[in-house]
Amino acid sequence: MTDTVTSRFLRYVVLDTQSDASSPTQPSTAKQLDLGRMLVSELQAIGVNDAELDKYGYVYATIPSNTGKNNVPVVCFCAHMDTAPDFSGTGVRPQVIRNYQGGDITLPGDASRIIKMAEHPELKNQIGNDVITSDGTTLLGADDKAGLAEIMTAAEFLLNNPDIKHGTIRILFTPDEEIARGVAKVDLQKLGADFGYTLDGETAGTIEDETFSADSADITIRGVAIHPGFAYGKMENAIRIAGNIIAKLPKDMTPETTKGRDGFIHPTSVSGAMEGAKISLILRDFRTEGLKEKAKLLETIIAEVMADYPGSSHTLKITEQYRNMKEVLDHHPDIVENAIEAIRRAGMSPVRGSIRGGTDGARLSFMGLPCPNIFAGGHAFHSPIEWVSSQDMERAVKTIVELAKLWEERA
Repeated sequence: MTDTVTSRFLRYVVLDTQSDASSPTQPSTAKQLDLGRMLVSELQAIGVNDAELDKYGYVYATIPSNTGKNNVPVVCFCAHMDTAPDFSGTGVRPQVIRNYQGGDITLPGDASRIIKMAEHPELKNQIGNDVITSDGTTLLGADDKAGLAEIMTAAEFLLNNPDIKHGTIRILFTPDEEIARGVAKVDLQKLGADFGYTLDGETAGTIEDETFSADSADITIRGVAIHPGFAYGKMENAIRIAGNIIAKLPKDMTPETTKGRDGFIHPTSVSGAMEGAKISLILRDFRTEGLKEKAKLLETIIAEVMADYPGSSHTLKITEQYRNMKEVLDHHPDIVENAIEAIRRAGMSPVRGSIRGGTDGARLSFMGLPCPNIFAGGHAFHSPIEWVSSQDMERAVKTIVELAKLWEERA
């Protein structure tokens, strides 16, 4: 290989590619195209002649089959180019802690930010490895630039080693995954894959075939505005109404009080003035029926609050975001089983997991492209204490290669 997974990763993370949920365009930010162009150029340089970036920000590319078998399925490997808008992605300055020997990691750009071993037990498995972090003033971008680097490195390895037999492999890099638009305009006919794998997971060795089901909720409140000096018995302050609704949300149904298979109702933004306000929320549950129950609970809370404000009105809009991909993947067990075997062949003990979140694979699965999620190695996503190790990224590269071999062997 002329480039390592680490050198690629370090090159990608310094590009600011944050997506923007308030933008109506696709991609939501033009800066994502900068990385898309870089990836296309690198793919072409390693011999992927058909690599292209389309107007929506998708990168498509093909590694041609090199086997005589004509029944090997077309496999897609997918990762997303954007980083989350939750924390700054501008001016990322990565540091590599070579031969990490344990202990807490104080980040050099902000000494108040410390990656603590007590809070990150996976660090215990990184002794002797090279751990990569940001300087603490930005997120790192391992979500999902680790996945990009791993797919790129595996692609070059396969092209440089024609003795490794594999079927046709399609590469898909997407924009706007972090704002739930990652596959909104993907062309599955053009992609031409039978199924796929996203490289967007966390701990090395993990294969995830289940996600939350997800809806968003938007509450718009119209209050009664009047001069506060003459407000007695007349004013109905939309800001106060919004606050009362938020205050009534169950405290045991928040992201910070739930874990495992518990779902939640989570307000993500609130804005407004006396005459009008808006609350945006996300609803999450592993069961679609659980989502409906949470929407019904939200309706009940709103009705209870609005009863005290007879002059005011509201609207509630529930929008489907994605559904639990397990509903699809259970009908294609070999896709997950081959990933488990590839992880084993790459030298790890496979762990089957569920995601308290979503991936492009969740929506792709329901669009007709079954697509579980494989680890990319990153930790503490969307935060300034995000980290990844070079060795775990290398394990992901090996897993991709083993998967390509497995599908050819078993065809």
